[in-house]
Formats: sequence, structure tokens, C-alpha cells
Amino acid sequence: MSDSPATSTTEASSSSSSPSTSVARQSGDPKRSELVTDEGKTSIADTVVAKIAGLACREVSGVHDMGAGMSRTFGSIKDMIPVGNSEPSPSRGVSVEVGERQAAIDLDIVVEYGASIVDIAAAIRRNVIGRLESMTGLEVSEVNVTVDDVYLGEPESDEEPRVQ
Repeated sequence: MSDSPATSTTEASSSSSSPSTSVARQSGDPKRSELVTDEGKTSIADTVVAKIAGLACREVSGVHDMGAGMSRTFGSIKDMIPVGNSEPSPSRGVSVEVGERQAAIDLDIVVEYGASIVDIAAAIRRNVIGRLESMTGLEVSEVNVTVDDVYLGEPESDEEPRVQ
């Protein structure tokens, strides 16, 4: 049994990606699982990371919608057509860059009027980083939040028409 640790140490020093793996294992971070190990490599598609990030962002109170102007316009047109899923795309308003061990996330959001944008952005970062790191094992290097619009609410229709 004493040969086993020496062998794995030798293997770790001979591989270019293993030293950081052994360092990560020694750090004891229980949330993080290793994507590259001596046993193999796990790859996570960009679309999977984008969906998780989009859903995590939508969980935050004060986020009304996601996406920049044109993507929201096309999304609302698509939502009116009774074909397929009526839910908005979970990755609308999300762009990602995914590497072997890290991910960078860009989010375009619409906030509700009266909500603190600074607080919402901080909550989004916490939630997206927490969800992505626990679900994928990727280290999230940054979460950039762009506020594209403010939702003012539905117009009230209680008023009488001005012209009859």
C-alpha cells in the first residue's frame, strides 16, 4: 500500500495538468469536484453552463426578464406563437466562455422599478457562482451583469377611454 502514494505522486508530477489537481484535492474544498483527474476528463458544454446561469439569475428577486432589446423582442414574438415550449429560453440574455476548469459569464437583465440594482447584481453574482460551482465543478472567474432596462409594470386599464 505504501507504493500507491509514491506512484500517484510520480504520476502527478509527470502530467502537466495533475499538479493543480493535487493542489485542489489538498485544499479540501467540498463544493468543488475535479473535472480533470487521473481517471479521465469531464467536459461541460457551453449551453449547459448558459442554462444553469440563466436559471440561477432568474431565481433572484428583482430580475424581471433577461436579454438585450432585440433578443427580448424576438423572445416575446416567439412566446406569442403557440408552438413548442411557452417558457422563455433559459439561456436568453446569457453568454459564456467555458474553459477546462473556469467559466466567465455575461448576463443582460431587466430589473423591476424600485429595486436596488447594486443589491440585485450582488445577489445574482452570489447565486450564479454558487449554482455553477456546485453543479459543474467549474471555477467562475467573473459574472458581468448589464442592466438593459427597467420594468415599470403593466399599464393600468381602469381609466375610461378618452374618445368614445
